[in-house]
Formats: sequence, C-alpha cells, structure tokens
Amino acid sequence: MGAGVVKKSGGRRGSRRGRSQPMAEINVTPFVDVMLVLLIVFMVAAPMLTVGVPLELPKTAATAVPSEQEEPLTVSITPEGPLVLMTSEVAEEELISRLAAVAAERQSNKIYLRADGSIPYARVMQVMGALNAAGYNNIVLVTETGGPRMGG
Repeated sequence: MGAGVVKKSGGRRGSRRGRSQPMAEINVTPFVDVMLVLLIVFMVAAPMLTVGVPLELPKTAATAVPSEQEEPLTVSITPEGPLVLMTSEVAEEELISRLAAVAAERQSNKIYLRADGSIPYARVMQVMGALNAAGYNNIVLVTETGGPRMGG
C-alpha cells in the first residue's frame, strides 16, 4: 500500500542489523481508481452544466400555443383511384371546394396526406397542389415506420 521501507539483509554474514532503504516503486492502482471515478463524475456532470443556464426570458402578450383539439383532417389516395376525405369518397372536381368549406370552420391549416406506395409521384404532387389551392399549406405526408434507410 503506497511507499514504505524495505529491509535488506545482506553484506556480511555476521551482521545482525539489516539496512532500511526506501521502496522505489509506487503502487498506482489506487491512483488509477480515483482518476476513473473523477472521470465518470465529470462525464455525468458536464451535460447538466449547459442545461442549467439561468435566463430571464422576455415577456409577451401572446397567448400560449394551444394543443390540437381538432380531429386531424386527412386525405387519402387509394390504389384504385378515388380520393377519400376523412372517411367519404370525393370526386376530384369537388375536392378543392369541399376542402375550402372545411378550412373555413377549422382553426388549423394542417392536413395529413396518405397515399398508397404504388401511387405515382406525379399523382401525389397533383393532389398536394389541390390541397394548397384549397388553403392548406401545412401538408403532412403520412408514412409507416421501419422502411429502408438511405445509403444501405
């Protein structure tokens, strides 16, 4: 445990006293243990230092952003061809007028677009253009999770 004194006997045969010499080695195991504990403490504490920055945020008269209470408005493009607004089929000619009527009574301009994977890209863009013409500029494309990643 640390530095100490080592007794060496040697030299003459008749000598009863051994010589004391300081030990030349230092046990570094406790030192390494303490350093690893300190490293772990600093690694855990470092992210907390940036999070706890005290700020006095500016005050405003604006109200808090409300959470969406409305049912999400969805348009679906089926592989057979018809468009479905929520749960009812809609002819292409009626889509813009029906969406404009719905937009007048809704607070949010967010709309969810669901399209089958086999639908051509041009068709999806055509429907997105109609949604935009009806006043919906916040279009969310709905997908499934777990698909292939880019780059392999």
